[in-house]
Amino acid sequence: MPADVPGLVKAEVFLLRKRSSTWTILSIWLVVTTVFAYAFPYISYRTGSNEFAQSFDSMLPASLVRVMFEGIPFYGGSLVLILGVLSIGSDFGWGTWKTLLTQRPGRSDVFGAKMAALGIVLIPFVVLAFVVGAVASTTIAIIENAAITWPSLASLVEAILAGWLILAVWTAAGVLLAMATRGTAQAIGVGIVWGLAFEGLLSAFASSVSWLAWIVDFLLRANGYSLARALMGASGELSTDGPGTFSGPYVSGGQAAITLGLYLAVFLGVSLWLLRRRDVV
Repeated sequence: MPADVPGLVKAEVFLLRKRSSTWTILSIWLVVTTVFAYAFPYISYRTGSNEFAQSFDSMLPASLVRVMFEGIPFYGGSLVLILGVLSIGSDFGWGTWKTLLTQRPGRSDVFGAKMAALGIVLIPFVVLAFVVGAVASTTIAIIENAAITWPSLASLVEAILAGWLILAVWTAAGVLLAMATRGTAQAIGVGIVWGLAFEGLLSAFASSVSWLAWIVDFLLRANGYSLARALMGASGELSTDGPGTFSGPYVSGGQAAITLGLYLAVFLGVSLWLLRRRDVV
């Protein structure tokens, strides 16, 4: 009997929507975006502190795309990696993989439905982040009686699509880690250490250790920021301050998009291979 693919996807979206972890991660992402992108910098601006200093113009709606991209490859990537881990690893912990594969179609269909559902759920992660940024920047502009100028519609659409791709790759990395470890705790630990520490350290040392530069060119974080920089054009310099600091090395926008696309395909392909080749218990 052919698989009811739309039904499978709908069921998986419903499952993700009902999980408290999905809403918790989304809430943390939106709070982090608001606090680090607008609240702390604006408080520093008003008090004259240099702790979170950045130009006033960067807090206005015209800089929405740049400010959002300063957080998506760092905060956003780390959080959705956890989302990817929980979406797959929890089924190992709860012992529900066997039930899923007994009552539903084959492993490929179930896995494909889960990945499609994750892709759908990532859409509000990106869109709502831009909505929160738009509200915060507009509020600051009104308070300060500053002119409100928005990025073009085309640049916003490109930014949302690029943001979705970056988050999708990090989510797929979480899926692969969960599939490889058949759980959540170890997968989340490895993913966070890789995303927050290892990649950051390699990028920091790349400027002084020349042979590290070519390795950094293929890292997730470097390609995410490179894609962001390419979309922002000639004036798109990213901030060098704050927890999400990244000052290069950068690659071209085309290379970044291709590299991220390949990562997405490889992560999902290896995850499916593991699911098909190994027992689920």
